[in-house]
Amino acid sequence: MARVAPGAEDTDATDDLAVSRLARLMRPFVGVAVPAFAAVAALLVGAVMLLSFGANPLVAYGELVTGAFGSADNLADTAVRAMPLALVGVGICIAFRTDVINIGGEGQIILGAITATVTSMAFDDVPRVLLVPMVIVAGAIGGGFWGAIPGALKAYAGVNEILSTIMMNLVAFHFLSFLLQDLLIEPGAIKIQQTRRLSPNADLPLLPGGTRLHIGVLIAILVAVLGYLLLFRSALGMRLRAVGHNPDASQYAGMAVKKSVTQALAFSGACCGIAGAVLVFGSESHRLIGEGGAAAFTQNAGFNGIVAALFGALHPIFTVPASFLFGGMLTGGSDMQRAVQVPAALVVALNGVVVVFVVGSLRLRDRLRTWVGEVSSYGGRA
Repeated sequence: MARVAPGAEDTDATDDLAVSRLARLMRPFVGVAVPAFAAVAALLVGAVMLLSFGANPLVAYGELVTGAFGSADNLADTAVRAMPLALVGVGICIAFRTDVINIGGEGQIILGAITATVTSMAFDDVPRVLLVPMVIVAGAIGGGFWGAIPGALKAYAGVNEILSTIMMNLVAFHFLSFLLQDLLIEPGAIKIQQTRRLSPNADLPLLPGGTRLHIGVLIAILVAVLGYLLLFRSALGMRLRAVGHNPDASQYAGMAVKKSVTQALAFSGACCGIAGAVLVFGSESHRLIGEGGAAAFTQNAGFNGIVAALFGALHPIFTVPASFLFGGMLTGGSDMQRAVQVPAALVVALNGVVVVFVVGSLRLRDRLRTWVGEVSSYGGRA
């Protein structure tokens, strides 16, 4: 029978404990590291695409980084582009954690913008210190209402939320067009789908620095913090996540599963609605505009925010820097296009490749997180 050297068992136990501690330290970063590596791989594929057009990838990516982060103005432009992505992303985190898929961010942004615009028109003379919070809250109410409809349909009628949220996008698009053809259109405007210049008291104040950056960035960060507190530091968040993990067990435990599903999409829609208000009152025109189609107003934030949330590991706080990075790609893409003279469609395709790689890496991320969790729980012997 082999004999164990004195102290060998203690050494093994110490090593296991060290591995366990290392795994616990690594676990919070696994969710971000995997999508980050996926994004790098996507950029390598993008380099091949750029080479096929005769462009130098190093020059192209250098212009992309410079255009997104190369100056204070560029940083401000990137932050402004990232704000709606972050707000939508926080809402996506809440929905997905409850195992509800919200593809209706575009429509919820539009309803939030509409309710915020109507509020501003109804209370033109209210002081700025009151009117700015009013339009933000109105945006949250509009988006939350639009999100609660497919939530209730799924919970109480069994309607697939993917289909219902997509269809609600279409309804919102046409509702916006209807309002801007008559009821909300600027007086005297001919075939221009836009409202009059809204009350200056509702304009989001600019931050110091002489750039376009306004307090919308602070609103986005605040919403992310509130989303984190809701999901991970409240009894309601615990119920939402429990329903997302196992609705049958949650039902057996006495939780109101149907109510939780409706609440999740309502909270998600509220975040998107705030993004709509920010897009209206943080813009340079300070009016609701329907020209160019609804996507021209929403900037596709309802869809891009999903990618930002996935990139941020469905964590409200991590979604903020993820949105900033993705917003940088969108902002710097224009500079890259001009510098290396590639078609605009290539920039869109490059963003699409990043999306495909990031979303495709999620299964690997989940497996790694499970493995790291087992190692941290069982002392390195999982």
